[in-house]
Amino acid sequence: MKSKLHLSFYTEAIENLKKNSSFRNIKDIIQNGKYISLNGKKLLNFSSNDYLGISSDVQLRKDFLEEYTLSDGKISNPSARLLCGTNFVYKELEEFLAKIFNKDKALIFNSGYHGNVGVYSSLLNSGDIVFIDKLNHASIIDGIKLSGAKIIPYKHLDYDDLKLKLIRYRKKYNKAVISSETLFSMDGDIADINKLADLKDEFDTLLFIDEAHSFGVYGGGIGAAKEQNALHRADLILATFGKAVGSYGAFVVGDEVLIDYLINFARSFIFSTTLPEISVAFSCYVLKNVILKDNALQDKLFLLNNLLREKLGRFDIVGESYIVPLILGENERAVNFSDKLIENGFYILPIRYPTVAKNTARLRISLNSGMDKEDIISLARFLEA
Repeated sequence: MKSKLHLSFYTEAIENLKKNSSFRNIKDIIQNGKYISLNGKKLLNFSSNDYLGISSDVQLRKDFLEEYTLSDGKISNPSARLLCGTNFVYKELEEFLAKIFNKDKALIFNSGYHGNVGVYSSLLNSGDIVFIDKLNHASIIDGIKLSGAKIIPYKHLDYDDLKLKLIRYRKKYNKAVISSETLFSMDGDIADINKLADLKDEFDTLLFIDEAHSFGVYGGGIGAAKEQNALHRADLILATFGKAVGSYGAFVVGDEVLIDYLINFARSFIFSTTLPEISVAFSCYVLKNVILKDNALQDKLFLLNNLLREKLGRFDIVGESYIVPLILGENERAVNFSDKLIENGFYILPIRYPTVAKNTARLRISLNSGMDKEDIISLARFLEA
């Protein structure tokens, strides 16, 4: 007879999530440009990270496939890269990334999560310390926990608090890292990289930054650090291809010794089957032929963002970017508001604890260049009603 005792813990946990309006499930959706189809209903998609609309650009995809002429036409690569899972496509993209970031070397990872876990878990150990913005992504926190290093959170974008923490803790540890996202994915605000770098210099630390949500848009497509003339001040920069670039995967750039160390010690790189060649080739194609060729898509995105923030003037909206959070407080309120938006043609999902802090549940409005002014105005009218 099969025992049910071993499932009771998980059953109770799921029931508690449902009671607290925190239960999540995977929705069956069909994406079509700026729209998605959910249960047969056409909705404007304001929940995607496809900031430039590239992943939905059918013509761009056709243009790429006409030029995609790898000799063997592989669409998979069933091997880790250190075995036989690499060729010139990976080298071409890594060398290009190192060049545009003005760094020694780059290394491709399978995702931003793989990248952050690999970076922090391999470069740090139990004698080290990491000072992190309290809103840093879970992948950063998970990587640090795996390393055994001490984690010291500082108040979000509060550089005075960071300095106090550095004064108190820095001398007690060997290696030290200041870690921050540039564009924060839930609040839509942006770190001051130069202030972080000033503290890095003062307290003899490394500076690791995560450009996942700003790469492809800010700084002519290179990111927020480029926008702030701070590329040279960060020791490691991570970014992803799966958001503004509309592709898949991630990368880190930095000093040669750090990248070589990751190649030899980052377990999420060493023991992962590598990205398909076609994904790597598409990322390179998009960067060279769209994102870094001109800034038309970026300029349109900024115009749409300014329009929405202007139209929602009565709301107390934090941040400044194309990620526009409407903070509602309780989980249930965010869920109900999201349901109402979906009923009226706007796909905006609720973001709840544990993704964000308790009592800061929100609607995260995510814009993309494929939208029109009329789309923004119609959403603003509904929200203002």
